[in-house]
This record gives sequence, C-alpha cells and structure tokens, in this order.
Amino acid sequence: MDASVESFLAEFEIQRRASPHTLDAYRRDLARLTALAAGADPAALKPAQLRRGLMTLHVQELAPRSIARTLSAWRSYYAWLARRGVIALNPADGLRAPKRARTLPKALGIDQAAALLDRPAAGSAAGAADPLQVRDAAMFELFYSSGLRLSELVSLDWPGGLDLAAGEVTVTGKRKKTRTVPVGDQARIALEAWLALRPQFLRDEQPALFLGRNGTRLTPRQVESRLAQWAQRQGVGVHVHPHMLRHSFASHVLQSSGDLRAVQEMLGHASIAATQIYTHLDFQHLAKIYDAAHPRAKSK
Repeated sequence: MDASVESFLAEFEIQRRASPHTLDAYRRDLARLTALAAGADPAALKPAQLRRGLMTLHVQELAPRSIARTLSAWRSYYAWLARRGVIALNPADGLRAPKRARTLPKALGIDQAAALLDRPAAGSAAGAADPLQVRDAAMFELFYSSGLRLSELVSLDWPGGLDLAAGEVTVTGKRKKTRTVPVGDQARIALEAWLALRPQFLRDEQPALFLGRNGTRLTPRQVESRLAQWAQRQGVGVHVHPHMLRHSFASHVLQSSGDLRAVQEMLGHASIAATQIYTHLDFQHLAKIYDAAHPRAKSK
C-alpha cells in the first residue's frame, strides 16, 4: 500500500480512536484506491478517475452502503493530503455515492421481548438450573436492559465496569468512548444468579464476566448462536440476533419516555441523527395500533 496511505491510517487510528473493525474497513477502502491508481501515486488521481472507480464498484454489485463508506474513506484521505499541502483540492469532494434504501432496524415487540426473557429456557434438568442457561439469561437480560453492543458485552470484565449495588454498567464503545448506563432489576437478579455459578467455570484468573464451558471469554459468534437457540426454544417466532435486543431497548425506552436525547446518550451515539431512526420505529408502532383500532383506518 502507498506510504502516504499508511501514514494516514496510522494518524486516523490515533486521532479518531478508530476501532480495529473501522480501521480494517478503511484499509480495505483505501486498498481499492491504490488499486485504482495502478502503481501511480493515489494523490494524483482526478475526479473523473475516482468516479469511474465508484462506478466499477457499483457494477461489481458492491452494496450502496459499502460504496458510501469507501467514498468517505477516500474523501478523508484526500482531505488529510490537502491539509499537508500535498494537493490543492480534494478530488473526492464533488462525488456522490449511489443512494441506498433506508432500512429500519428490526426490533422485538414488547410482548416478544417478554416471551424471550420472562420464562426460563427449556432444557435444564428438573429442579436444577443449567449453569450455562443461567449465564445466557444474564447476558440477554443485560443486553435488553442496557442497550449494549455485542462487542461491549463480550468485553466486560468482573468486577470491571459492572456495579450491581449501584445498578449500572460502564462500557467502552466506538472510538473508545466510555459511557455508563443503568442496569434494570431483572438484569441484576439474573447477573447475581450467574455470578454465584461463575467460579465453577473460572480458569487461570480469567477476568471476563461471561465465561464459556472451558473458562475462556465468550466470542461474539458464540453469543449470537446461543441467543438464536434461546429464542427458538422460547417460541419467539423470529430470528433474534444481539443487535435486535439493542434496537428493542432503544425503541421501547423511546416509546415510554419520548426522550430522544437520553436514548442517544444510553446508546452511545455520537450524533442525534443516528438515534432518530427509532422515532420511525415508534411511529410504525403507533400506526399499527391505529390501523387495528380505528374504525375508519382502512377502507372496507
């Protein structure tokens, strides 16, 4: 990869506190730029060449969201070069990514969330709780209670940022920003039950809050798999993934409180625009109630 691109990425990681995931995505996007330059200096590319590069990605059926992110990475790189006097103008400034369809996040209804969490999952021996299901119940209650990201949940340590006495958890999210969010009573009860069983899985002073059968920290993929199995046993009727619990948390808190700014802070969104999508979910919920209840909501 071009030396200037590597320098940009190194500075981007430090100044933006970019996560490994974001850094990998930018590296892939800028690799496309160096490939487009075909051995020449990427700084010398013209707007028409960049436009053709974006069109090629579109023809290759790269998702519009990915093309938009690629363009954003290119634009950031050229802005970095301009600040250093390497180029006079940003050749990516006038370019536009293809429009992408606006998709709303999928959230559970309140009854579905209750079906998922109110009953113990089947499969444990009569009269004895399966320790792994106790652990899973604690994980899923905490997800829904506090609106955590999957990466935030699996990175939690014990005692770490979890304070059951105060009823709150402190996590480090995107761009290494730390936030503290409440932990509800049901989640606290479930976590206390798991912490009573956690020592039997502990190996080599592993600090992770949620441990696997072999005493190691759970991976995101393991959590996804356990949640899908749990939801199926509970008869929720839809495929449930971890981010759906975060969406459900946001949607249900907003429905109850109407406080968009508070939901933004609890989710750890840098911009209120990212949180506003849940107002659309809230409207969909109200529209369904209206359609079902109003005698003149629909034509006969």
